[in-house]
Amino acid sequence: MIAGATEYCTHPADLDVPRVGGSKYPDVDAVLDVEPDLVVANAEENRPEDVDRLRANGVPVWVTAAAVNVPDGLGSVRRLLTQGLGLTEPDWLVEAENLWSTSVPVHSTAIIPVWRRPWVVIGRDTFAGDVLLRLGVANAYAEHEERYPRPKLYELQKQDADLVVLPDEPYLFTADDGPEAFPGKRYALVSGRYLTWCGPSLVDAYHSLRTSLPGETVGRGE
Repeated sequence: MIAGATEYCTHPADLDVPRVGGSKYPDVDAVLDVEPDLVVANAEENRPEDVDRLRANGVPVWVTAAAVNVPDGLGSVRRLLTQGLGLTEPDWLVEAENLWSTSVPVHSTAIIPVWRRPWVVIGRDTFAGDVLLRLGVANAYAEHEERYPRPKLYELQKQDADLVVLPDEPYLFTADDGPEAFPGKRYALVSGRYLTWCGPSLVDAYHSLRTSLPGETVGRGE
C-alpha cells in the first residue's frame, strides 16, 4: 500500500494518498505523519539531510542512484520491488527488459532540450539519452562534461544535429513553443514520461517512441 506521494506523482491518475510536498524538497514532517514502512529517495533528487532525519526517526529509506541507462534503471527497479518491498517480479519488467535489450543503428543526431529560459539540454550519462540512443537517435551533447548543460541558444542552433527532440516535461514544449527556436531542423514532440520514467511506462514508451523518432509526427521548424 502506498502511504504518501509527492505533489508531482501523477500516475496512476486515481492515486488518492496524502501529498508530502515536492520531489526535491519534501515536507519531512508530513512524511513522518503518514508513518511509512519504507521511503524511496533518489541520490540526485533528495537532500542527504532529509534522508538522515527520516532514518534518525526510525524510518527506513531506500536510496536509488540516478540511472545512466535503461538496464541500470530496470535493475534498480527490480531490486526495489523484490528486495526492498519483497514483491514478485512483475511481468512488465521482463517485457521491458526484452524490448530495450537491443539497439538500432544511429540514424539521427538530436538536441534534447528539457527546459528553456534558460535552455537546458540532456548531456552525458542520462537515462533519456540512452533511451533515444537505443532507438537510433544520438545525443549531440552526449560527450559534454555536464549531465544537463545550459548552452546559449545560438550555440544550440550551430550544433551539427538534424533533429530536435522536444518532451512535454519538465518543460511543456508544444508545436508553438520550441520548434521556432530551431529554424530548418526537424523536430519531434514526445512524452517526457516516456523518456525519463523507469517503470511500466517503458513498455508503451518503446512502441510510442519508435513511431515518432523520426516518423509521421516529426515536423520541421519554421
